[in-house]
Amino acid sequence: MAKDKFLKGAMILTLAGLMVKVIGSVNRILLSRLLGGEGIGLYQIAYPIYLLILAVAAAGIPTAISIMVSELLAKGDRRNVKRVFKVSLKLMALVGLVLALLLFFAAGWLVSSGIIQDARAYYAIVALIPAVFFATILASFRGFFQGHQLMTPPACSQIIEQLVRVITMVLLAYVLLPFGLEYAAAGAAFGAVPGSITGLLVLSYFYRKHKALWQAEAQPGDYPLEKAASITKRLLYLAIPVSLANVLVPVSNIVDVVLVPSRLAAHGVAVEQATALFGYLTGMAQPLIMMATIPTMSLSASLVPAIREAFTLGDKESITSKARMAMKLCCLITVPAALGMSAFAEQISLLLYGTSKATVAIMHSGPAICLLGMQQITAGMLQGIKQINGPMRNMFIGILLKIAAVYLLTTEAWQIAGAAWATNINFGVTALLNVYLLYKAGISFAWQEIAKITGAACIMAVLGRLAYGGLAAQLPPVLANIAVLLLAVLIYAALLPLLRIVTKEELKHLPVVKKFVK
Repeated sequence: MAKDKFLKGAMILTLAGLMVKVIGSVNRILLSRLLGGEGIGLYQIAYPIYLLILAVAAAGIPTAISIMVSELLAKGDRRNVKRVFKVSLKLMALVGLVLALLLFFAAGWLVSSGIIQDARAYYAIVALIPAVFFATILASFRGFFQGHQLMTPPACSQIIEQLVRVITMVLLAYVLLPFGLEYAAAGAAFGAVPGSITGLLVLSYFYRKHKALWQAEAQPGDYPLEKAASITKRLLYLAIPVSLANVLVPVSNIVDVVLVPSRLAAHGVAVEQATALFGYLTGMAQPLIMMATIPTMSLSASLVPAIREAFTLGDKESITSKARMAMKLCCLITVPAALGMSAFAEQISLLLYGTSKATVAIMHSGPAICLLGMQQITAGMLQGIKQINGPMRNMFIGILLKIAAVYLLTTEAWQIAGAAWATNINFGVTALLNVYLLYKAGISFAWQEIAKITGAACIMAVLGRLAYGGLAAQLPPVLANIAVLLLAVLIYAALLPLLRIVTKEELKHLPVVKKFVK
């Protein structure tokens, strides 16, 4: 049942993540049509500042709270579960207030100092200030539910938050557009405020709904109440490495922004062409990687409290079982996605973007799906077994190697393919270092099963490529592209039971799927 629980949580978070992405994509289209390039530019100047603040302040808190809560639940100490939540809520309210005030005073300085070139972006920055406060409090609620391995409440809050945010953004941008682009962009930015408030209200509702049950299960007197200072110290100890690791993600993107166009230009590529190639990589290929790894990101979030619970109980067999299941699921999803993205790069580029010019960037970015997926779930495993600093340290090493790889591989011969492989090296080295730490901790993986998954994905890619010639001759280009992608999925699905990669017993553990297994 424990295995079912963490897999069910991962599936719930995956569906929520996909829905949030779809809603966000619709929002991007509507705002682009409404504000145009200039208005979107003003919004995009302000929003990354907000995301960076959240990465520093709130990214590590859900993980830290989920770890502490899962530990206490494993011991049966429900009194301190409530204590941890109350302390974390007060701490994050204080942090959110301080950061909101800092952003308020820093907004004018960012413009006057010239760091932000367009002074009109000031209004969008100021509009985001209240969202900083509410989003940090929201992080405490999400971590609390994740610690209980209840993923439905955070999933519902994410979807409703995004929906309210998008509706508010578009409405305010439309209403304020006659007053000027800067006010319309500010209106769009302000959408994050009602969105985060709504998400907070949703989680408050779920908290009240479950509160009576938690109080009934509590056993007063069994454990002494922990002091607020010790809880705060432990929260920060757990949260800071995770937050720093999250900060390294935009740092990795900045490496691309700063180095890739300049390295292309240094090797004789015209400025306009260098910018276009960079757009194919970061604007077309990399979003596909992020979309494909939503399941592994969700699996990692669900895995942390499940592994920590087993670790607290000293159940090494359960830790290994969950780790192997998570790695196998990761590879079942990401290996065919990676090979499919590389094998059908031109078809994907034409189908999604209406051009074949992104083919090279998409083709060489394919391996990043599998490598990033492995990095995400192995990081979750390490956090679950109290190796909280390992993922951060390994990510830092990966970024240093990425910088070197960008310099060495972004050449006249490789061009944007070299930059794509620099990202592959970053994710691959980080994942490999994570796996090494897990092996040192006594956690091993069934690599023979992963080899079989890779073999099935290779057969899928080869048969799909062979079939495409016939499909292209019989069908219009768009239909042929859709048909070959669907065919590839069907081939892979058929090979899984045929090669005994997935057994009936394993299917019985999967939520929803188990209902169809006799």
